[in-house]
Amino acid sequence: MNTFHLSGYPRVGAKRELKFAVEAFWKGNKTEQELREVAADIRKKNWATQIAAGADLLPVGDFSFYDHVLDTLCALGAIPARFGFDAAHLTLPQYFELARGNATQVAMEMTKWFDTNYHYIVPEWHQNTTFKANSQNLIAQIKEAQALGHDIKPTLLGPITLLWLGKEKDVGHNRLELLSKLLPEYQKLLRELANAGVDWIQIDEPILAVDAEKEWLDAFAPTYKELAITGTRIILGTYFASVAEHVSLLKNLPVHGIHIDCVRAPEQLAVFTDTWPENKVLSVGLIDGRNVWRANLSEVIDTLAPISEKLGNNLWIAPSCSLLHSPQDLGVEEKLNSEIKTWLAFAAQKLVELGVIKQALAHGKDAVKDALTASDAAAADRKTSKLIHNDAVAQRLAALRPNADQRKSPFAQRIEAQLAWMNLPLLPTTTIGSFPQTQEIRQARAAFKKGELSAADYETAMKKEIAHCVDIQEKLEIDVPVHGEAERNDMVEYFGEQLDGYCFTQFGWVQSYGSRCVKPPIIFGDVTRPNAMTVAWSSYAQTLTKRPMKGMLTGPVTMMKWSFVRNDVPLSLVCKQIALALNDEVLDLEKAGIRVIQIDEPAIREAMPLKRAQWDEYLKWACESFRLTSSDAEDTTQIHTHMCYSEFNDILPAIASMDADVITIETSRSDMELLDAFVKFQYPNDIGPGVYDIHSPRVPTEAEVEHLLRKALDVIPARRLWVNPDCGLKTRAWPETIAALEVMMTVTKKLRQELDA
Repeated sequence: MNTFHLSGYPRVGAKRELKFAVEAFWKGNKTEQELREVAADIRKKNWATQIAAGADLLPVGDFSFYDHVLDTLCALGAIPARFGFDAAHLTLPQYFELARGNATQVAMEMTKWFDTNYHYIVPEWHQNTTFKANSQNLIAQIKEAQALGHDIKPTLLGPITLLWLGKEKDVGHNRLELLSKLLPEYQKLLRELANAGVDWIQIDEPILAVDAEKEWLDAFAPTYKELAITGTRIILGTYFASVAEHVSLLKNLPVHGIHIDCVRAPEQLAVFTDTWPENKVLSVGLIDGRNVWRANLSEVIDTLAPISEKLGNNLWIAPSCSLLHSPQDLGVEEKLNSEIKTWLAFAAQKLVELGVIKQALAHGKDAVKDALTASDAAAADRKTSKLIHNDAVAQRLAALRPNADQRKSPFAQRIEAQLAWMNLPLLPTTTIGSFPQTQEIRQARAAFKKGELSAADYETAMKKEIAHCVDIQEKLEIDVPVHGEAERNDMVEYFGEQLDGYCFTQFGWVQSYGSRCVKPPIIFGDVTRPNAMTVAWSSYAQTLTKRPMKGMLTGPVTMMKWSFVRNDVPLSLVCKQIALALNDEVLDLEKAGIRVIQIDEPAIREAMPLKRAQWDEYLKWACESFRLTSSDAEDTTQIHTHMCYSEFNDILPAIASMDADVITIETSRSDMELLDAFVKFQYPNDIGPGVYDIHSPRVPTEAEVEHLLRKALDVIPARRLWVNPDCGLKTRAWPETIAALEVMMTVTKKLRQELDA
């Protein structure tokens, strides 16, 4: 039979058990042993689910307390020397300090994992970086699975991708030069796994899906020649885009198999199967590991059957990528629309789909006819359902006037109109929107959703939190305050709940980073805005201050990207539908007197295709969609946008074309590195580089903030420079939030005095 395997499974638990255990450990409310017991129970349940579905090789090494890239660094002894930790004897608290920082060291940088919303810890590469294999933690998980009688296939991040994902910290250093030091320890790691009884190992090299430079591609043949002699059979994993251009390279690598993503790039299947070697495994991912839509099993089986005839048992079947990016189990959802629910498959259901495919390839469609009948019925129902299409949306898009995405006047004219009424000092201060989501806020929201708190009482509770937030900003003298978003559970879910065309889950959580989980909404149909979504809250906040209150919206690209988006129409169409809905909200905010409006687009970079050849098309509709949200606003209305954890160096013309009056960006962990690109490009509008890292609980020192602000002032005119944290503050506690903002304001006032002198 064809081997059914996978490279990874959701690791936070069906109801976020790991999140709560990790956070309890951080607070000192759970011991390390108790935390490890929770982790072991999650792994045990995950493996049992996979076995029940018919999986042949179970992943090990896909579990992580924080991040799998950080785990790989620890397994290879490549943690930053600046922390002073012994990598061979790293404690669990020290592991978390690498990701979260401590009293003396800022946390390691985070950024997005390719084009997903998952954040990984960015490796720090120096010329003197050393490596030393440390397989202890991975082998412990291997023994754990073996003791349960499972056949396993550990998953490791490949050495070339690991180096590529990091950043050089020494001027003039090429991180690829570290490969000669890394490979011997990587070999040692694989040999230790072989000695532990590992037969197959998956080594993921997603660098192959991007437009990597020739020197990186040239490293593959010699690298895998070295790894081929370590005593394990290697299947090399690729995903997220086509690797068809590398078919010759991959066929000739001395590995035992290749995995390809045929959901993101179905066209590459024919390229690989035409001349695939008889002695190598070809693993085909035709079950979508990144979205929630049920597969059309008849179509998948019809696609794979002739390949199975040709390759026999050398055809393996798998999800397109790790199921880390999928919610865990549709079976626990009790409130989803019953019709929509039949269209969906979460991680557990995707395993069942793979089990059906495996049986059909071995015994024919008749062996799984009931499953195929249900799959066919769901596909037909979704295609014809009246829930999906709204003629008014199509008509509105068709009726857009020429240049409907353009503001009334250019930035130079708008900014003068805005400055005339805003009366801001040099280095105006603001925050990115959210303030701490306290236990009281969460309890009130939960009680309201359960019907235990009336709408009136919930509104009173939220207004109390908003008043507290505005009062603190007044005392801090923040120039453009925000209402704090107490009423918002999530920056995407909150809006999706009020838009037609979206639906929501109870437990559809996916890991974003560390213990941070998000519950992406599902876009199943045409999107419209029935009613105003934020106006009442922002208007109330404005009554509490004479300063200009900033309204907060999530932009159309992020609303689309951070949702599970429908796959039956082009993404560009979905994005423009959301943009028009947000345009209505902008105009309603403006009418209510809110004349500073932030439209967040943190996903603009991560939504980009991995192949450069597709960038121009994407950026054209993505930036047009952003402009559509605010194009009807008056010149006096100041539009902000915020972007975090993104590299913009190569797309700054597109970022500038979005034409936001003010852009705020994450820069503190990278020591303002991103500003260089904005300056070289001569970014035309106002900019607010983040001056402290909100993803770490540590409070920055005045010296640290002053250092960053002076670096910004060296390259940005003071009249165009804003001061703000890196991102929203919802994950922080009030004491550290106030302390950090006090530091920010103290330094800002000091520099204002210098500038005014």
